[in-house]
Amino acid sequence: MTLTARRSRPVLPGFGLSLGFSLAYLSLLVLLPLGALVLKSTGLSFEQFVALAFSPRVVAALQLSFGAAALASLINVPFGLLLAWVLVRYEFPFKRLVDALVDLPFALPTAVAGITLTTLLAPGGWVGSLLEPLGLKAAYTRLGVLVALVFIGIPFVVRAVQPVLEELGEEVEEAALTLGASRGQIFWRVMLPLLLPALLTGFSLAFARTIGEYGSVVFISGNLPFKTEIAPLLIVTRLEQYDYAGAAAIGVIMLAISLVLLLALNLLQARLGRGLEGG
Repeated sequence: MTLTARRSRPVLPGFGLSLGFSLAYLSLLVLLPLGALVLKSTGLSFEQFVALAFSPRVVAALQLSFGAAALASLINVPFGLLLAWVLVRYEFPFKRLVDALVDLPFALPTAVAGITLTTLLAPGGWVGSLLEPLGLKAAYTRLGVLVALVFIGIPFVVRAVQPVLEELGEEVEEAALTLGASRGQIFWRVMLPLLLPALLTGFSLAFARTIGEYGSVVFISGNLPFKTEIAPLLIVTRLEQYDYAGAAAIGVIMLAISLVLLLALNLLQARLGRGLEGG
């Protein structure tokens, strides 16, 4: 057997066997639970499902959950890019510590994060006491929900952009400099277009993660209906009331909206990728 044939031989088993294991794994972990969720929601009639979906309390909770998740993810895009840029392009003391702290929201239990943020942002907390004289209140408001989701979502943007920046290296910037481009032109016309797919990936991951966030939000939001009540809390409330069909129905609504939004983001990312390849 030649060296070329050995290199071209796939490491994993044949396509059929690999695809079969992949589909079985995906079905057990994703498709089966989602199917059970949809099946459980059929305990409601179509009229009951529609009435629940368009009830004022559910609509308000969905608007807060999706709106705050989208806004928090948008906020994380520029700040995540800045943090990734600093970690890749510069050397400074305690760089490894800062790099490790980026992953803190991954390791920290969400309930602990919620309690910590509530303690800091409450009127008597370290940060809340500074905001109160300015007329700003973070804890038990929508601002608190936004802060919690920003905290949860920031690592996804940083970790999506960081390897792309490392792969690009500084040669791209140096080449643009030798051609007479200013630093602003290098960023906006050279680097940003190359980083757009990674930024969109980070936004999608952060958005998907924060849509269903419960532990870090439930403490800081105050859970006021029509004001700071999130959709996952409504699901938990209905489960506590043994309204399993209603809880499943709200979950199906969130699932449907999430799938549509994430599909649109994936299509946009694919179009950006094709645009960069064509350029």
